[in-house]
Amino acid sequence: MPPSSTAIRRTVEAYLGRHPGERDALAELLAALDRSVDATARTTLPGHVTCSAVVIDRQGRVLHIRHRATGGLMLAPGGHIEPGDRTLLAAALREVAEEAGVPPGALCLTRQLLGSPIDINASPSKGEPAHRHYDVRYVFYLADEEPPTIALQDEEVSGARWLPQPEVTSPTLRAKLLAAGLDGRPEPVNASALIHDGQGRYLLHLRDHKPGVIWESGAFALLGGGRTHDDQSLEGTLLRELSEEVPDLRLEDVKPYAVETATSIDGLSVPVQVFAGRWRGNPDRIRLHEGVLLRWFTPDELDRLRLSPATQALIRRHAAENPPDNGSAVAPAVWDGGSRTVLNGVGVHLHLEDAEGRVLLGLRHPDSKYAGGTWHYLAGRCEQESALSCLVREAWEEAGLVIDAADVELVHVVHVVDAPGSLPLMQLVFRARRWEGTPEVRESDKCLTWQWWPRNELPDPIVSYTRTAITAITEGRPYSELGW
Repeated sequence: MPPSSTAIRRTVEAYLGRHPGERDALAELLAALDRSVDATARTTLPGHVTCSAVVIDRQGRVLHIRHRATGGLMLAPGGHIEPGDRTLLAAALREVAEEAGVPPGALCLTRQLLGSPIDINASPSKGEPAHRHYDVRYVFYLADEEPPTIALQDEEVSGARWLPQPEVTSPTLRAKLLAAGLDGRPEPVNASALIHDGQGRYLLHLRDHKPGVIWESGAFALLGGGRTHDDQSLEGTLLRELSEEVPDLRLEDVKPYAVETATSIDGLSVPVQVFAGRWRGNPDRIRLHEGVLLRWFTPDELDRLRLSPATQALIRRHAAENPPDNGSAVAPAVWDGGSRTVLNGVGVHLHLEDAEGRVLLGLRHPDSKYAGGTWHYLAGRCEQESALSCLVREAWEEAGLVIDAADVELVHVVHVVDAPGSLPLMQLVFRARRWEGTPEVRESDKCLTWQWWPRNELPDPIVSYTRTAITAITEGRPYSELGW
């Protein structure tokens, strides 16, 4: 069905917001939109809405065609709105396709207009009973360097020419084109986020299934959207879109990555500026204001998804150029019978108390990857070894202490998530009843000093779960949780 009077009024009012001096000229159109009539029907008198497509090539010239119905006047392609036209812009695209053979895919929007009309011209009709046409004119650039072949609609059109903007036949359109500075060179009008976790996973957004209303309806896609007139830059567009779609998501290291071409609901070519950014969160724990869900996927899983080939190729290219950072701990997801099982890491910690009941803690080096400048247990992450073997090894490597596994007991377990979406860790705290040696700094890049601390006078800053474990051991509690 054709666009409603409400939708047309929104377009007209937005246009008048930019051209307030034209309100009187469009007063009769606004009055018609308030009546219970179809302002798009050619039978509606004393005037109705028509649409035109102002197509600009790379030389800044504007396509004109010679309409037979106007006695041979050279005008931009355009005409009456048909029942199947979903929007005014769609009507303009249909007209240029029918009259000049230029398909929507050969055209793209301009940064200056972004799908808003450049001109709404009230003029008498030609070759019909006396009434007015309110012609809503949209500007498009050619998407490619080479102009498409013009295939004229013989029954309505008798010729075509590309005219320089100073020679555009409509005075109102000519003035607005020259003021707008439209040079015919496409640039991105959409921004998307290629979000990765540094471990080879990519965040995809499942869009609502609303064909004809939502771009890439019912498919997985990148987060992002179209630029508005209020956006100062494409990065501003991206940040605004993310704040609207996923307000709790905060990207790191956001940088322009590539310019890709997509296809809009109306079939237009859409240059998209893709920004790459890193995030390591859990998508199930953030608010999603648009769409169905967010999920992490590896490149190997993309073939199973409803996903545009261009987006799939983009992700694979980025993955090939950015191998996983194996030094970062992010929870790998394992597909297990329809549910997602997340692997947990295992850490070991040495709880030593001297004769006065003080606890041994080390001050982490400021440049340490974890907890730099913070007091912490003697600790380590289990490799391909048992937890006790790891504890014995770490005690010797880090502090020169010799511990017999037979003299060790498990005194506390802390199940920790340091940050949303990071690798869950099962932190095992062992107490050694006996040991040999005096604590010394053997890995100066990780630890600056070892020191004994009374349990009721622990240093600050201290790793939060270390404090939790020491308190729990004092109180005789075997288990605690942090970050869940």
